[in-house]
Amino acid sequence: MDGDGRSIADDSVPSAAETPTLAHVARLAKVSENTVSRVIRNKGPIAPETRLRVNAAIDALGYVPNRAAGSLASSSSPIIGVILPSLSNIVFPEVLRGINAGLIGTSYRPMIGVTDYSLETEQDIISSLLAWHPAAIITTGFEHTTAARRMLEGSRVRIAELMDIDDRPIDLAVGLSHRDAGRAMARHLVQRGYSRIGYVGHDWTADRRARLRYEGLCEGLSETGLSLVAEYRTEAPSSTLEGRRALASLLADGAAIDAAAFSNDDMAVGGFMHCMAAGMPVPDGLALMGFNGLEIGQVLPKPLTTVLSNRFAIGKTAIEALLETPQRPQEARIIDTGFSIIEGATA
Repeated sequence: MDGDGRSIADDSVPSAAETPTLAHVARLAKVSENTVSRVIRNKGPIAPETRLRVNAAIDALGYVPNRAAGSLASSSSPIIGVILPSLSNIVFPEVLRGINAGLIGTSYRPMIGVTDYSLETEQDIISSLLAWHPAAIITTGFEHTTAARRMLEGSRVRIAELMDIDDRPIDLAVGLSHRDAGRAMARHLVQRGYSRIGYVGHDWTADRRARLRYEGLCEGLSETGLSLVAEYRTEAPSSTLEGRRALASLLADGAAIDAAAFSNDDMAVGGFMHCMAAGMPVPDGLALMGFNGLEIGQVLPKPLTTVLSNRFAIGKTAIEALLETPQRPQEARIIDTGFSIIEGATA
């Protein structure tokens, strides 16, 4: 056995310090390197079982084909890969604006991919980006498929995971603690005299950070001897329309609440619209609190009480940290950009 605990004869599995190669894939799949190349390029006839075996080996090793082979490029290009869940959600264009601001005056340029909250799509984009030897890749959050994580870990390029710091990053994490933000929401509402607090949220399947805020909210209430009186979570993605529908459904079930904490500002703005339509005064009839600090919440007839996430700073700080140290450090780093309460007028 060698120092990595593998058989000396087993050279189909790269060591932790090695980047998987086409030869590793060929040995693991028990085919020739030419066959692996043809599968990757989708050239010529390949038996279905052979194709499956090669693709399984690629996923198992986290192998990334080299699209830049034979070019005049150096070991890395001036590309910064940026992978965002959405461009329709205003949160992420603001992060992108910060990234762009950090790149001004440098020779680096962003190459952007959008996942629509699909981890499988993220995996495909990561594979495509790594094939061009980017200087760095920026992703959102800590959730990745197993194959995507192997590719990111094995690539040795700088990796920044944004928006969240409630887990251990591959390389660099820049963002805020969503669990702490949820606790802060609870403390703010309780300090203002609210004790019958409900929760209105959107789908957690693709939004781990919303769930962390919910858990923090529950923990914050528990610290004061309280718990949520009622809650309603829609299975749809967040939107103002879903926020309006969700609050209406919660109240229709007879929830006796004096404040509603929403998963984000989109949902909270929709809740405000329901209150206006129902003739329910805010905050005297019902207090509302959101998360993100979006502009739309601050132009309501009564500015939304919310938590401000520093989205522009997250993007800009990430770029600055990546470019400051081009080589991946041995120790992962977390940068907390923090959050603050916007007191508003709805709570």
